[in-house]
Amino acid sequence: MTEPLHYRVEDGLARITLNRPHRLNAFNAELAGAWADVTARATGDSAVGVILIEGEGRAFCAGGDVIDMATSLAGGGDIERLAKVIHSGISALTSSSVPVVAAAHGTTAGGGLGLLLASDYAVIGADSKIGSRYANVGLTPDLSVSAQLARTVGERRALQLLLTDRLLSAAEAVEWGIAAEAIGEGDAETIAAAVRTRAEELARFWLSGAFRAYGEAKRLIRSRQDRTFQGQLDEEARTIAAAFGGSEAQALIAAFAARSAGR
Repeated sequence: MTEPLHYRVEDGLARITLNRPHRLNAFNAELAGAWADVTARATGDSAVGVILIEGEGRAFCAGGDVIDMATSLAGGGDIERLAKVIHSGISALTSSSVPVVAAAHGTTAGGGLGLLLASDYAVIGADSKIGSRYANVGLTPDLSVSAQLARTVGERRALQLLLTDRLLSAAEAVEWGIAAEAIGEGDAETIAAAVRTRAEELARFWLSGAFRAYGEAKRLIRSRQDRTFQGQLDEEARTIAAAFGGSEAQALIAAFAARSAGR
């Protein structure tokens, strides 16, 4: 049987590849379980400095596999349990101190939008389409879409996307702040390759520098709503003090001082 997800760690880079291309990498129970397992492993592994999420085939992720749900799940209780399994992986990513980049070529829809928003930096293809499409099958948002979309694009735009069957173009997704970059030209396969290459370039850039500082900056932003303003200031002070005392910052500060002295 083909594995629904591939996971490997190389030189600090954890690569999570959704592998149900025949269903546009939509989640069924098997993929949900694998997703929850590997996200927990990746965020809990001290050898992992950066996480990259991508999808096989012609799309990043179409959310939940509604056809599989209709034929294999008994009812609402099963759907709720399945959603909670996937949600555990999203929570692991967003609450961690590990930077996450998404290589999201092709179409991203439904719960796939939640996965995209769970990344800290999203690269999409110039031909990508991004949308909700929940109401097209009579369902409501899951996979963190209602939790993250309005925070990203604002409430009015979030409602526009959720209350219509609109698919954003790649340029619109960047304009709205859903994606950081839209790249590539040529046919779909060429664009997908360019998206994966760019995402890996970013991951390698983070790993080659102060990846722990990047990770802590991500954590400060992601967790800020859990604290008061004063609490956030206190957490900033605690975090920068901890970073300053670390070997990573000391080496980079020394290099910066040496460059400044030579000017």
